[in-house]
Amino acid sequence: MNLHPQLPPSPFHFPDLRKHRGDFWASGGDLSPAGLLNAYAAGIFPWFMPGTPLQWHSPATRCIMRPEQWKPSKSLRATLRKSGFTVRVDTAFEAVLDGCAAPRAGEPGTWIGPEMREAYLSLHRQGWAHSFETWSGDLLVGGLYGLSLGRMFMGESMFSVATDASKVAWDALMRWTLSHDFAPVDGQIVNNHLLSLGAEAIPRAAYLDLLDEALQHPTLLGPWPTPPAP
Repeated sequence: MNLHPQLPPSPFHFPDLRKHRGDFWASGGDLSPAGLLNAYAAGIFPWFMPGTPLQWHSPATRCIMRPEQWKPSKSLRATLRKSGFTVRVDTAFEAVLDGCAAPRAGEPGTWIGPEMREAYLSLHRQGWAHSFETWSGDLLVGGLYGLSLGRMFMGESMFSVATDASKVAWDALMRWTLSHDFAPVDGQIVNNHLLSLGAEAIPRAAYLDLLDEALQHPTLLGPWPTPPAP
């Protein structure tokens, strides 16, 4: 099933999941670009730990962020003015991916294993996946990555090694998507960090309606230009 005219044909069938129960959808398959892109176009994404079977998920409750409702906190506004951070887009995708995959305190491991890493690097080389990067001089101190289909950006992960660095990248993503008339950004799984940034939880059916509308527009294949500083 091909859900978007720019997508490569996929050998896998992805049904309408509006009436599906639960968050888990299926296991198996592979992480080929065609399979991944068509899965995302159906509201499905891979999430599994290295060494375990490939699993595909479509949460019954989806986390989204509406760019037009984004309001940086007072402390973040101060960081944007005074930190000296700069933001770039699509200049260090692999480094952002590795930053997101690095071990984190209190966590047993990372879900971004070698298979996932190579899959998203491939999507970036083809122009589907993008990184928003926070720099302190020549040092990458934070960022996020995800992929885009039509006018929707699906966020995958973010990292930070300096205070507010990932939030600075998030602010750039919000401004970029707003200026390009994007649909709400997909945060996938509801979590406290995204909720603290102003994200909201919506039913899967509502998310799929937003996704269907976003897929009516052409995908802006990368590399993307860096947005102006706020």
